[in-house]
Amino acid sequence: MYMEIGCFVSCLCGWILVCSTLPTEYWTFSEVGSIVLTTSNYYSNLWRDCISDTTGVSDCKDYPSMLALPVFLHACRALAVCAVITGFFGGVLTLIGMKCTKIGGSELANSRVTFAGSVTYLVSVHPPGFCGMITYSWWANRVISEFVDPNFRAQKFELGAAVFIGWGGSSSSSLEGWCWDTSQEKKA
Repeated sequence: MYMEIGCFVSCLCGWILVCSTLPTEYWTFSEVGSIVLTTSNYYSNLWRDCISDTTGVSDCKDYPSMLALPVFLHACRALAVCAVITGFFGGVLTLIGMKCTKIGGSELANSRVTFAGSVTYLVSVHPPGFCGMITYSWWANRVISEFVDPNFRAQKFELGAAVFIGWGGSSSSSLEGWCWDTSQEKKA
């Protein structure tokens, strides 16, 4: 029972971290300025591009057209939203199926519901099941490959905090989902 509660809390924390990356503006950032007084910071996420100056004034613009966006951005958006949705349903299923809740009925039924919830968590964030980890890894791969490419002439960006938060949340949820999965396989 204590392992179930620990896994549930850890998966829930990982899911919250993954959810928190969607509105976070710092997926990528770049600082441009040759003089200390005129520095501009560029940063972006899945939904918009922003710029701020040394006075702290920010100007954000949503992407103007859905059709003009690159395919990888559409895929990252879809995978991130799928990670949040499947993580939610994984949390609901595991909460219903836990031994301490007594909602699912018999112990065998609870084990099966909990197993289904842990599989949903794995689909939500585990690399073979796509969603969470793939989103952040693909985004990071794109940013790093543009940064180290000597022929890339546009402005170069670095990884922002949201990517690292997403990696941490995805890793936490996938590890605990796997632990939960292996503990429930024996019972189901």
